[in-house]
Amino acid sequence: MQTPLTFAEILSALSHALDITEGQPRGHAVRTAYIALRIGKELQLPDTDMRDLYKASLLKDAGCSSNAVRVYKVFAADDLLTKRSVKLVNWSNPLESLRFALEHMMPGANIFQKIAHALKETRGSVGVMDEVTQARCTRGAMIARYIGFTEQVAKAIEYLDEHWDGKGSPYKLKGEQIPLHARILCLCQTMEVFAAAFGVESAYEMLQQRRGKWFDPELVRVAESFRNDRAFWALHAEMLHNPDMAPPMPDLTRQVLPSDIDRVCEAFAMIVDAKSSFTAEHSRRVAHYAVQLAEALGWDAERVNFIYRAGLLHDIGKLGVSNAILEKPGKLTDDEFAAVRAHPRYTFEILRRIRSFAWLAEVAGAHHERLDGRGYWQGRTAEQLTLEMRILAVADVFDALSAERPYRPALPLNQVFEIMERDSGTALDGELVQILKSLHAGVAHAQAA
Repeated sequence: MQTPLTFAEILSALSHALDITEGQPRGHAVRTAYIALRIGKELQLPDTDMRDLYKASLLKDAGCSSNAVRVYKVFAADDLLTKRSVKLVNWSNPLESLRFALEHMMPGANIFQKIAHALKETRGSVGVMDEVTQARCTRGAMIARYIGFTEQVAKAIEYLDEHWDGKGSPYKLKGEQIPLHARILCLCQTMEVFAAAFGVESAYEMLQQRRGKWFDPELVRVAESFRNDRAFWALHAEMLHNPDMAPPMPDLTRQVLPSDIDRVCEAFAMIVDAKSSFTAEHSRRVAHYAVQLAEALGWDAERVNFIYRAGLLHDIGKLGVSNAILEKPGKLTDDEFAAVRAHPRYTFEILRRIRSFAWLAEVAGAHHERLDGRGYWQGRTAEQLTLEMRILAVADVFDALSAERPYRPALPLNQVFEIMERDSGTALDGELVQILKSLHAGVAHAQAA
């Protein structure tokens, strides 16, 4: 008999989407949790605190997508590469921060163009880092509260980038003003990034260099206590090599209820839709249209709920696409379009890590497939596309056409359905298009009047 699904499993799987949004190797959040739990164990934290530490570790980057547009605009560069690189520098040091900005801003531009761009985007303010960090941290804390986690989890995420010496971001909290869980996460996530990029010894060298500056000296001492634990670090290396590996952590989270899963799906839809200024509410709308179609077909409540979740999560793989592509107003290059075409595969790979989501992963990952086999990422044909997949494809195209995009304004519904009817039988299921058209006939008529 299969064991029930827990928050531990669902969050560890979905945290891989947050990893790629931060430009980190998959499994970064899980490996951060692995190190954080060891710190918690050494501190002899009670089970309730360990549980919150685990959840906060997995959700620490829940707000990461909300600052992606700002990072892209400030640096005029790939936000994923910029976010990955900034994790490896001491951005609280003004000189190092300036050097980083000049190196990564507007690749290929000269120094004068970079300075002019920086002044235009920041209006000469030195508080850009605080602005970007606050957007991420407050949004992440809101997501944690939305799911129903404790204030301890929310505050660990909100104060993640505060530093022991008060020079962190965005609130400039100092010392023990910073909640313990946030201090642990700040140390563990930075340690994990350095261990993954440069090796364990480099991570410990970094801890000593930032002791009393970024990090609580007592927590650095605790981390030093397992520096020579070869088994511990060998497992970290194995997890790095195989990000799909489930580490042997104690299961400190309760079994999830269906309502819990819905809230997690809704929360991750918010994360996805915050990625681009042109995708606000897209996932929720697609889920809504998919539910409309399912109910019109007379589906039962369980099947309707399935398509609702699939709609919410269908674009989770888009977190791995740079905003330099998502926000581009002109035509995409072949390489850029190839990056966009990869996002349904990312969706499938992320969702299939959750045992009970195997079928949902198949459906959500097929939302850009076409009846004539010319879709992506698998090139499925009509015979391979189930009704669930066809519904999601129709709902996604409907919202894509009826909402504003970087390259055009929203289209009126009459024009939307003209386009969809032209694609019926080749790309889209014609019967579903007609059902959706009948459901929105009133709005289309009002627009045309």
